[in-house]
Amino acid sequence: MSRIRILPDALASQVAAGEVVERPAAVVRELVENSLDAGAGHIEIHAQRGGMAMIKIVDDGSGMDREDAMLCLERHATSKIRTKDDLAAINTFGFRGEAMPSIASVSRFRLATREKDALVGTEVEVNGGKLVEVRDHGGSGGTTIEVRSLFFNVPARRKFLRTEPTEFSHVEQQVLLHAIANPHVAFTLTHNGDLVFHLPATRDLLERIRGLMGDELANRLIKVEEQTHHGVTISGYIGGPGMSRSNRQMQITYLNGRPIESASISYGLREGYHTALMKGQHPVTYLFIQMDAHAFDVNVHPAKKEVRFHDGNGVRDAIARAVSRTLETANKLHSGHAPLRPAPAPAPAIEIEPPKQEILRLAVEKQSPPLKREFEPPKPVIAVEPPKPVSMPPEPQPAPAAPEPKIESKTEMPEFRIIGVLQKLYVLMESPEGLVLMDQHAAHERVNFEKFRRALESGGVPCQRLLMPVTLQTTPHDSDLLRQNLTALSRLGIEIESFGPNTFKVEALPAFLKTDDPAAWLDGVIEELSSLSTKTSSLRLSEDAIATTACRASVKSNDVLSIPELQSLLKDLFACEMPYCCPHGRPTLVQIGTAELERKFGRRAPQ
Repeated sequence: MSRIRILPDALASQVAAGEVVERPAAVVRELVENSLDAGAGHIEIHAQRGGMAMIKIVDDGSGMDREDAMLCLERHATSKIRTKDDLAAINTFGFRGEAMPSIASVSRFRLATREKDALVGTEVEVNGGKLVEVRDHGGSGGTTIEVRSLFFNVPARRKFLRTEPTEFSHVEQQVLLHAIANPHVAFTLTHNGDLVFHLPATRDLLERIRGLMGDELANRLIKVEEQTHHGVTISGYIGGPGMSRSNRQMQITYLNGRPIESASISYGLREGYHTALMKGQHPVTYLFIQMDAHAFDVNVHPAKKEVRFHDGNGVRDAIARAVSRTLETANKLHSGHAPLRPAPAPAPAIEIEPPKQEILRLAVEKQSPPLKREFEPPKPVIAVEPPKPVSMPPEPQPAPAAPEPKIESKTEMPEFRIIGVLQKLYVLMESPEGLVLMDQHAAHERVNFEKFRRALESGGVPCQRLLMPVTLQTTPHDSDLLRQNLTALSRLGIEIESFGPNTFKVEALPAFLKTDDPAAWLDGVIEELSSLSTKTSSLRLSEDAIATTACRASVKSNDVLSIPELQSLLKDLFACEMPYCCPHGRPTLVQIGTAELERKFGRRAPQ
């Protein structure tokens, strides 16, 4: 007796629905994408009980005639592609022809549609994949789809749904992703009859972001001017230094208008932010990638979550360049974020006379911890007079192989008046916008880091020979990486040579490196090699070690600096390429605006 049987169509549709429709948010994603493909200018999304009880999508798109309304419920029926060649260049959101029949097979489904120039439309009802009724529809042009009792006939799937707030948060996130990508389309979202948001159509992407995320976040974003590298065009908005999150929820990226997630993109963002981002943190981005549809493949998974690039390294390199250039340009323009709120006219700076150059010590009660806030770069006014250089601690520092290049000011020096030091670490300064605090250790770290890196870039670093060479046993993949980067490793002060199949001998390491376990450090270098693109500067391989060295060579929290030394440190900080964060991504400067101080002291009513 034969044990292999063909599944009934209804059961096959339910099995397929498990891949396409895993939760209410997936239904919203598929139906909103269909509305966008239909050219809708206004899309309404209504949900009840997180979408588990009801999801209703109303659009004013092109609509369908009766024949298409019936065909769209058949498996693998689509208007998006015709031949296998179309799969190589997909320019629409939908193309598989699986979403509609899959949704209809696991819900009580109603479709009402009418073409704009038609006298009458079509209404179709489906119950768990079984056609119930087809009748005329006299509604307005466009399409309305109502999905009730999701997974009512698939209890195994329904029991894995989460709570109502959790499911609706996923629904809201899907709507948010498409609303940001399509600011020219108006979106309305309601939940249990309550309006969540209503977004009118706009041509300004930042205004759409502002409408969804609020003024505070939108004002701190930096615009990525459209730029093209390797055939990849990058544009959008990114957060400045110090603006990050502990997860990737606000790391939003689009490929030809489609929200996607990709390891190549994540690596490119990490590479572009470089030392402006703390380890374990993720940037806030609204990044748009445009490229030829033949250069990537979205036909990987039924949920269309994965995208494969034909040249992933090129995409990664283009993103890294665009992000790093944007951050550098923002620093040169003295504005890592949007301008501060209007402040009273600044009083003239008070020059500190040499006999009175004493550091004011402020005692703070234990019940009042220091205020913490991500830095908003103050508005620069004029440059201060160059003071004496900062004295360096006695710890050894790396000697550059070539003369150190002259430091040219990267960012115009703001007008700061040093008024004291808090807890022998935080330098208190007055600016035209309010109070600025500088972490003297973090600031000196940034200065030393960029000085050491310039020495590395100008002529390499000196190496120190090991008493006993280190032998590395590697995998074939790691062996290829090492052989391809022997020149770059030598420039970093690592003398390494092949010592047999998948084996290498290391005879020297960078002179500035201080480690008790060279083999473990070299394993980390190999891991970094595998994460970098072929076009990435290999000089970044040593930056963790340089950052550690810069940390050790910097002034500490209890080191007392005179006023001229603090002024010199401040000047050197603003001569750096990235003055607003240390090489580990922590802020060097924190600002508390005059308006905020007035609110805290009751001089201004809360807004």
